[in-house]
Amino acid sequence: MPDWLKDSVFYEIYPQSFYDTNGDGIGDINGIIEKLDYIKWLGCNAIWINPCFDSPFYDAGYDVRDYKKVAPRYGTNEDLYRLFAQAHKMGIKVLLDLVPGHTSEQHPWFKQSCRAEKSEYTNRYIWTKSVWDYPEKCRLISGRAERNGNYLVNFFSTQPALNYGFLKPEADWQLPCSHPDCIATRKAMEDVMRFWLEKGCDGFRVDMADSLVKNDDGKKYGTGAVWKEIRSLLDHEYPNAAIVSEWSNPELSLKYGFHCDFYLNHEGNGYHSLFRNIDRRTGRQLSCFSSEGNGDIMKFTGDYIPSYESTKKYGYISFITGNHDIPRMSQHFSEKELKLAYSFIFTMPGVPFLYYGDEIGMKFLDKAPTREGSY
Repeated sequence: MPDWLKDSVFYEIYPQSFYDTNGDGIGDINGIIEKLDYIKWLGCNAIWINPCFDSPFYDAGYDVRDYKKVAPRYGTNEDLYRLFAQAHKMGIKVLLDLVPGHTSEQHPWFKQSCRAEKSEYTNRYIWTKSVWDYPEKCRLISGRAERNGNYLVNFFSTQPALNYGFLKPEADWQLPCSHPDCIATRKAMEDVMRFWLEKGCDGFRVDMADSLVKNDDGKKYGTGAVWKEIRSLLDHEYPNAAIVSEWSNPELSLKYGFHCDFYLNHEGNGYHSLFRNIDRRTGRQLSCFSSEGNGDIMKFTGDYIPSYESTKKYGYISFITGNHDIPRMSQHFSEKELKLAYSFIFTMPGVPFLYYGDEIGMKFLDKAPTREGSY
């Protein structure tokens, strides 16, 4: 366990809208560097940067075209190396956002995988044997490649799923996790992690961390085995590097090797009951931290206390003020309510995350037009 984590307070930065230094209307790496003094002044000693790798940006950078190249609109690799160095001089750690479950359809791996002739990338993604193989439960795309088959996507049609295997293969096109090509996928992602750790990155927040292996069981045994292997690598080669999961199930994620797991907002869970429980029909506030007094703290305590007690020896549960996937609390809380909510978040056990702008009560434009895959 990296010792620095126990006293960390993270600041999440959405780079495209954070701080623009060259006047093109898009935030950049140099903008983050210029704001390090401000971040330090806030009391944050670590930052997490949402995806900044080369991408066509059909999903805000969560569709990676090149894992080892900074998106030109944000700057260069050298700019990011400079950010690592400057942040470290100020005692600030830097996590990058790792998207291991899928890439952009423009990634060179996928372009090779689309070809009819066999190569080391043929099984880097999940393909059926024929264009006529179309299982109802799978999200498959047809007619986009010269090879005979359909490919699985994780989210948008432009995000083909990387192949870590199937825990329980049910068709001839589904490879077991032990297949050499599935192991090669994991090794390729480990190579990406090594690349950035060698350059000065302090670790990764991992997108959709629970979704790598398909047909997984309820305990996510297949995906968990992948992360145990990666944690073993980190412990051996980069013991001061941290991995934080987007999983929201610390009983599984922390035991499978993650150092922190986000306590996320899901309909009906404990976090939701604290800050974001609003009756959709009437608009009535049911959140515990609303001054209307309609909340019920027992939903939170019933979720959180058993989870905390069973995982505290393995790692940390991370409370968040918000993130790029959910509406800001400032949209429905007053300044006094926000101060109370943030006091709770930043004094709970664990490693808290502050979403940029939440410290000033920033709001957002509701029902704004979709940009770069937002929804």
